[in-house]
Amino acid sequence: MKYLSTRGEAASRAFDDILLEGLAPDGGLYLPEHYPRFDAAQLAALRELSYPELAHRVLREFVAPADDAALLALLRETYTAATFGSDAIVRVKPLDGAISLLGVSEGPTLAFKDMALQLLGRLFERALAASGAELNIVGATSGDTGSAAEYAMRGRRGIRVFMLSPLGRMSAFQTAQMYSLDDPNIHNLAVQDVFDTCQDMVKAVSSDLDFKRRRSIGTINSINWARVAAQVVYYFAGYLRAVGRIGEPLDVAVPSGNFGNILAAHVARSMGLPLRRLVLATNENDVLDEFFRSGVYRPRSSAETRQTSSPSMDISKASNFERYVFDMLGRDAARTRALFADALARDGRFDLSADPAFARMRDGIVSGRSDHARRIATIREVWERSRVLIDPHTADGVAVARDHVEAGVPMLVVETAQPAKFADTIVEATGQQPPRPPGTEDLERRPQHFVVIDADVDALKAYIDAHCAGN
Repeated sequence: MKYLSTRGEAASRAFDDILLEGLAPDGGLYLPEHYPRFDAAQLAALRELSYPELAHRVLREFVAPADDAALLALLRETYTAATFGSDAIVRVKPLDGAISLLGVSEGPTLAFKDMALQLLGRLFERALAASGAELNIVGATSGDTGSAAEYAMRGRRGIRVFMLSPLGRMSAFQTAQMYSLDDPNIHNLAVQDVFDTCQDMVKAVSSDLDFKRRRSIGTINSINWARVAAQVVYYFAGYLRAVGRIGEPLDVAVPSGNFGNILAAHVARSMGLPLRRLVLATNENDVLDEFFRSGVYRPRSSAETRQTSSPSMDISKASNFERYVFDMLGRDAARTRALFADALARDGRFDLSADPAFARMRDGIVSGRSDHARRIATIREVWERSRVLIDPHTADGVAVARDHVEAGVPMLVVETAQPAKFADTIVEATGQQPPRPPGTEDLERRPQHFVVIDADVDALKAYIDAHCAGN
């Protein structure tokens, strides 16, 4: 399998190359040259597999020509009951009526990001061991990616993590989960701005090809294709466990900020999984909902990005959206580059409302918006009716899913995180504290280790120069 850039100027690369590289040299994002396809008989055969075996069957063509037996062993080491709470790894949890939850937040940091990042830690370590190289990972988080990445990478040979987060814009639990780590290879950098600025800084570092090569810079955000690929697996698992017969339709609702999670669902569907509609749920930062309603993509400025009670979705520049547009434009790299490299830089927006591709986009993805009052009401109602506590982001997904449920078609809402990470919102909705997972009772009282930096790319590079592997 070879990989190409959405902007068409970079040479095709092998999996291990793009695993460590992140952004393509032309500023685009990597995608496989084609998506492997499964027919109905092949999908039915997947039902007999354990989660590691399923992951192996879904991912092996993406990482070819890797050693097949070694890949399976690595997946068995990653997806264990000790790490994810049960042998099932992911669970389908009936909620009410046609709606169920896809439980993917039972990992070490209590968020769905663990599903991919636990695997990436091992993939990175394997690739670096083979080459004898070292890697300096630069990432940005709006809440959950940071802790999931740091817990996956802490103590790994040859790897350092420089994680940017928006100062004061995460929940107390999310903040403490990251900043309480004191491993020497983990660096938490609190940026005095919003997540989108953090993400822009990461892209700027990755786009400086001289600095990137000199300092062996890699990325762990969902601009890294391997993260998206790992998330594809749980859509296969969810479908196989939610339907009675292969071929039956299933709708999937995904709380979305950076478009990575719902992109994985799009990829799964492109591989032959019978997902009927993908339902995209935003919070008050509704750039993506605006696009799917109007055809206009208009990222917001830092000043326009709202701080909400579902903070991991406080994002107004959806990096992975470029991959989806590239696919929907028939993989026309020149047009994709004109939209994302030229029109956005020149006009701050682009308009596809009159393009035939927009009709295809709306056929595959429908969208909706939630807000604070709606998520509070949803958390309260789900608790009172089903005795299930859901976190604020999952509540956004459930609220929007209810707008799109159709008779005879089950709806699966992707769970985002455990409610303990957002206690203030849960208390507001239900009047009670969410249960604390063992080992987190004193989390917010632990010493915190972080450095506050300005929203300045040169300052970030200077910090990396002073602390990176190989210095």
